[in-house]
Amino acid sequence: MKDVLTVIMAGGKGTRLMPLTADRSKPAVPFGGIYRLIDIPLSNCINSQLYKILIFPQYMSQSLVDHIEEGWNIFSRDLGHYLRIAAPQQRMGAEWYRGTADCVRQNLYLIEREKPRYVLILSGDHVYKMDYSAFRDYHEKTGADVTVGLLEVDRSVGSEFGIAEVDNDFRIRAWAEKPKDPKPMPDDPERCLASMGIYLFRTDLLLDLLRKTDDDDFGGDIIPKIIQDLKIYAYPYRRLNRIRDYIHMVDPDGARRLQLVETTRDSQYWRDVGTLDAYWNANMDLTGVDPFFNLYGSLWPLRTLQRQYPPAKFVFNEQGPGGPRVGTAVDSMVSHGCIISGGKVRSSVLSNNVTVRSWAEVDESVIMDHVEVGRSCKIKKAIIDKHNVIPANTEIGINPTADRERFTVTSRGIVVVPKGHFPANE
Repeated sequence: MKDVLTVIMAGGKGTRLMPLTADRSKPAVPFGGIYRLIDIPLSNCINSQLYKILIFPQYMSQSLVDHIEEGWNIFSRDLGHYLRIAAPQQRMGAEWYRGTADCVRQNLYLIEREKPRYVLILSGDHVYKMDYSAFRDYHEKTGADVTVGLLEVDRSVGSEFGIAEVDNDFRIRAWAEKPKDPKPMPDDPERCLASMGIYLFRTDLLLDLLRKTDDDDFGGDIIPKIIQDLKIYAYPYRRLNRIRDYIHMVDPDGARRLQLVETTRDSQYWRDVGTLDAYWNANMDLTGVDPFFNLYGSLWPLRTLQRQYPPAKFVFNEQGPGGPRVGTAVDSMVSHGCIISGGKVRSSVLSNNVTVRSWAEVDESVIMDHVEVGRSCKIKKAIIDKHNVIPANTEIGINPTADRERFTVTSRGIVVVPKGHFPANE
């Protein structure tokens, strides 16, 4: 993989994730307790032995830059490895990036300077595990000019994506953006192929395409125009992606043991967390005995900036005036620095330094770092952004009418509390 240069698009404004993106870009949004969304494609790169990476941010990028500089300083310049953050410079005019293709076009000088054989283009805000080395092998085996990562989805949701129409060899023959009647796969009339925003280009071809056109996007503009003249192949992600790792198996007698499997269940997992509901769902997929997306693999680890917090603590096991005062968390992920002080946490994800006070209940919620849940609070199906000190007896996610008067409430009823809504002096 030494001849592959990876470009990660990290300029997502994330308007549908407001208020979580009020002062941070979409790739910088916290995920899974201790991670940021950008950590997922970066970890995929390292696990695929890709060590030459360019990140192109744009909106509200400071927290993203801080996180990468503090947590991803692992590359050896002596070995020719690097991770570079290239801020928008308006090198080709007064405009900011108009789309994915325009973003790469404005930074072509960085690609020309490296002279790689291939350029891999990724999004910085999707949740998935992918072996990009297998993606590259597929590209060479098919003799493709461009290979596009595509996800098999039900036709009922195909209108939400760019959809590729392929022949029996998975060569792309047509492309439609958010079609009303998505074309099915050749061997599955109930499913279609949706764009994942993952592209592998021959570098000489990419440079030529971007110099000859002023198109804004790869999926919406460039790919549809070159289908007839070039060999553009689909990579059916769920069929071909294989993540090898250890998983816990439970024997008939109840004993747990590690077993090496060639294809983990989350080899087929992919989520675009572009909405608040999708973001909440993706976090809930991490909880439970056998999570849909597993953060505990050893052969395909997810990396991030590890803050220096003490271990999580669970205290009190007694009766009190408000009933049993027991600090517990079940089917949940509880990060370092958390104190579950006589409260109950169920099916939730807690980031660093969260305190849950006595008799409080937190259910099916995502709590970001530096949050205190006061005594006897009831929090259900909520996303609580950082730096909130929630007063005692507060109810969130219990009364939809009252919640809508104060907070953003999604169509599924997920309540979102913005950063610092409950200041420490309340």
